[in-house]
Amino acid sequence: MGGGVGYGGGFALIVVLFILLIIVGAAWFI
Repeated sequence: MGGGVGYGGGFALIVVLFILLIIVGAAWFI
């Protein structure tokens, strides 16, 4: 984590994990 890039990278990581969670959840329901 370094400077302002750390926040942007962390936010992007959270978004990616959230999308993966939705995909996995949808796969379970299908």
